[in-house]
Order: sequence, then structure tokens, then C-alpha cells
Amino acid sequence: MQKVSTAVIAAENISAWYGSNRAVIDISLGVNPGEVLALIGPSGCGKSTFLRCLNRMHEEIDHTRSEGRVLYKGEDIYSDDVDPVAVRSCIGMVFQKANPFPTMSVAENVAAGLRLRGGFSRSEIESRVEGALRKAALWEEVKNKLRAPGTSLSGGQQQRLCIARALAVQPEILLMDEPTSALDPISTGRIEELMTELKKSVTIIIVTHNMQQAARISDQTAFFLMGKLVEHGNTEQIFNSPTREETENYISGRFG
Repeated sequence: MQKVSTAVIAAENISAWYGSNRAVIDISLGVNPGEVLALIGPSGCGKSTFLRCLNRMHEEIDHTRSEGRVLYKGEDIYSDDVDPVAVRSCIGMVFQKANPFPTMSVAENVAAGLRLRGGFSRSEIESRVEGALRKAALWEEVKNKLRAPGTSLSGGQQQRLCIARALAVQPEILLMDEPTSALDPISTGRIEELMTELKKSVTIIIVTHNMQQAARISDQTAFFLMGKLVEHGNTEQIFNSPTREETENYISGRFG
């Protein structure tokens, strides 16, 4: 594991359960500021569960529990005095399927987190909405239809809208759970370009089944198998000279 002193977020011995099923087993993993970390591995290996543990979304699912610590800037987000809502403002999340709020307009979708937190003036909200849409490379496409339903946008635009919604509260870390798996190649390319631009100001952790995508956009890669972290390192090293046979077999397509 990377030193906690350099990692903006670090998991320490994280395990997670669904009922009696242990889906994540004793994982320690750190990510440095401004990096993109890709989590790869076959379906059901614990990647998405681990991702949800990093901002306490796992506990929102019934009959689940977790153990271990997640240190954000050196502080354990699972401490009793830490508000999970505050955690998710700093550590945002974008899901596999675009999920704009169906009763809200484009602008209202982006502003949702700001209104939940409160304390922002109307002009501040408008400025944050525009800024987030610009960061999500969506402003030019929607600036004349901010009052249209968020669900009226195309699939790729809806996913970028969800990214803008997460960015509006200005998180330092963005968790992305297979954000392009349901998108066409053009939309996928735009989101990948967006991630490359966003990492200048946001640390990104992405779950992906697309090996080419992981190789293109990530600085670090972690390979999961059967709930365990098998190998973690520089992406180029992981793809070109993995140290574990299981990693090489997965990357080469022998299983998974």
C-alpha cells in the first residue's frame, strides 16, 4: 500500500459483507492526488463493492456491513463523529447507469447537491451549475435548454450531466462505477477525454471491465479477484509486465 502521508484517500484492511457473504477481503490501497486509479477484474470480484466503501455508500444497502478504515486526508471517514453526507460531498460518485432525477430540469439536476447542503445564494448556485457543466464538457450543448428535463438528453449527455451534478459540490475525489459501459463509442470517448481533463483537479477511481479503457486513462491499476486485491501498481507495469500470473491471465483474456 502507498504511504498514507502521500495518499489523498487510503483504504486500510477493508472487508465488506452482504449478509453472511464476504465480498471484499482485507483490502489496503491508496491513491495519490491527481491520479486516475482503475479497478479491474472479472464480474463479482468485489470492485464495485470496494468502490462504494470508499464513500460509505455500501452501508446504504440493506443487510450489509464493513470493517477496516478509509482515511481521507488522514482522517477515518467511518469515525462515529463523521457525517456520511459530508463524506459524499468530498468523495462524489457516478454510477454505471446515468440516473438524472426525472422530475428535475438540467439545471436543477446539477444544483441538487448544493440545495441539499444549503447556504448558497441563487447567484452562487447559478455560477456553480455553469461551472460544473463546463467541467463536464456539457455547457455548450445544454446552455439553451437548462429548464428542459434532464431525462430529455441523450444517454451520453445524461451521464455527463450526472458527472456535472457530482462536480457541482466540488469534490476532491470522484468514484466512477463503469460510467461508460452503457454508452456508444463516441460518448465513451468523450467521457474518457473528460476524465483526462478532470484529473488536473480531481482524483478519480474508476471501475471498468474495458481493458483498453483502463490502459488509456489510468495512472494506476488494481486487479481484483474473488474479493481480494491481487496486484496494484503503475498501469504500464500492470499491463506490460505484471508480477502475478493471475493478473497476466486476466489481462491476456485467458479468463474473465
